[in-house]
Amino acid sequence: MGQRGGYHLWQSLLRLQHQWQLQAEYNIEAVDCLSGCNRACAIAFAAPNKTTLMFGDLPPLQSASAILKLAEQYYASSDGIVPRQERPELLKKGILATIPPLLSRTEASEP
Repeated sequence: MGQRGGYHLWQSLLRLQHQWQLQAEYNIEAVDCLSGCNRACAIAFAAPNKTTLMFGDLPPLQSASAILKLAEQYYASSDGIVPRQERPELLKKGILATIPPLLSRTEASEP
């Protein structure tokens, strides 16, 4: 049995990462499951104090450069929100979730 699409996407990202200006700022990691079975290939962007973005329905062999472009936009964003119209074409659709950042204990206890 051959490798799944997510594996090929991950490998493409790792190849492009070596020439990418933000390679030191990001960890590109494979995960076993993002529970996007019906919407594979799925990816997520997460950072402290930023909204987490999760996308699915990505073509594994054509998405890597668009994902790195969105990663640059996400990095430049103060809150993790990248407006749909500003995202690379492949990532204007397929958003599975926007998850608000976790509040610190101090923020969570404030009225």
